[in-house]
Amino acid sequence: MSNRLNVAPNDLSAFWMPFTANRQFKQAPRMLVAAKDMHYTTSDGRKVLDGTAGLWCVNAGHCRPKITEAIQRQAAELDYAPAFQMGHPIVFELANRLVDIAPQGMDHVFFTNSGSESVDTALKIALAYQRVKGEGARTRLIGRERGYHGVNFGGISVGGIVTNRKMFGTLLSGVDHMPHTHQPAKNAFTRGEPEHGAELADELERIVTLHDASTIAAVIVEPVAGSTGVLIPPKGYLQKLRDICTKHGILLIFDEVITGFGRLGTPFAADYFGVTPDIMVTAKGVSNGVIPMGAVFVKKEIHDAFMTGPEHLIEFFHGYTYSGNPIASAAALATLETYKDEGLLTRGAELAPYWEDALHSLKDAPNVIDVRNIGLVGAIELSPIAGQPTKRAFSAFVKAFEKGCLIRTTGDIIALSPPLIIEKGQIDELIDCVRTVLNEVE
Repeated sequence: MSNRLNVAPNDLSAFWMPFTANRQFKQAPRMLVAAKDMHYTTSDGRKVLDGTAGLWCVNAGHCRPKITEAIQRQAAELDYAPAFQMGHPIVFELANRLVDIAPQGMDHVFFTNSGSESVDTALKIALAYQRVKGEGARTRLIGRERGYHGVNFGGISVGGIVTNRKMFGTLLSGVDHMPHTHQPAKNAFTRGEPEHGAELADELERIVTLHDASTIAAVIVEPVAGSTGVLIPPKGYLQKLRDICTKHGILLIFDEVITGFGRLGTPFAADYFGVTPDIMVTAKGVSNGVIPMGAVFVKKEIHDAFMTGPEHLIEFFHGYTYSGNPIASAAALATLETYKDEGLLTRGAELAPYWEDALHSLKDAPNVIDVRNIGLVGAIELSPIAGQPTKRAFSAFVKAFEKGCLIRTTGDIIALSPPLIIEKGQIDELIDCVRTVLNEVE
């Protein structure tokens, strides 16, 4: 380890940390200085088992040689190339490789730098598509309660997390929301897809009746809502949404920022559920979280609708300085190679039964009111402390870190999503850590 990694900052005040209790953190910092495979190393030299794949993104594990070497090579050869009216070979190769593993019919990729940018890009594509095909009155966007679609204005508008919305004004106009699918009274301790709740998709029909289909451009949902606590769709729910959207000429957008690239034991959630959207939003796992990158997949007919008019004119006025950045593209290509070499896009399916049993062994732990799982993702929902919502889970997060495992919490829910390279013994270690923590927190 380099000496630089052993140096603690002498002042933490300048960095306003994202989605963090800044004052609490800076009183007792939790510093990570190195990582390898399934573990982080802390500033005091402890190993911490990564139970969250970083932030749902490090699907292939940390500091994988093929990815590291690709970044180093690319940085020395071509550090940056503009994506506006120019190109570089590696990004075209990456797009081809992504299309090869995408659901059938999703033949084109637009590159971004994050999930938030991917969501806003998808929303803009949907609105513009309706316009170029002569249905410019379709401007309304439909999201879902408890949905998380990043933090840009488009994403928080269609998203349904009150804390992400309440301080930022009126947001985008012309947005409506379907109800979420979380029904603990009917579906508590379900293994996999819940039996109850498919009828909630019919709420989209009610919204269509209210606004008229001719005004609605797109519906956006996470196949599995990750950031609000692993909310798993009831059996048949996503197919119902697909059918309703098809019936009314509404585009269906899947936000697969979390579920993409092997998290459910298939390349994408669309494969797992057998439901293909019109637009698919990805980020995180596309580059193993190593360098910021996102990718928006679209069906051929959507892309081709823009390819009209004089050939010297720009067809879609949108993009980013770093769209398809050479180093990010190299990292993503090496990530895809690592996934392929180690079978990681489907490995979750092999481990899912063991993972499921391990998670549900926590059913009788103190304060546990629900356990749910799908693929290699799971949630343990805790009863809140009266008058102090989120405190019990946050205390569990801090105590888990002290005991050598990294978990994630949202509200009073513990969410787990380890790197896809996890072994059965490490699953046991992670669950044992959580069990010990639950027995100790108030």
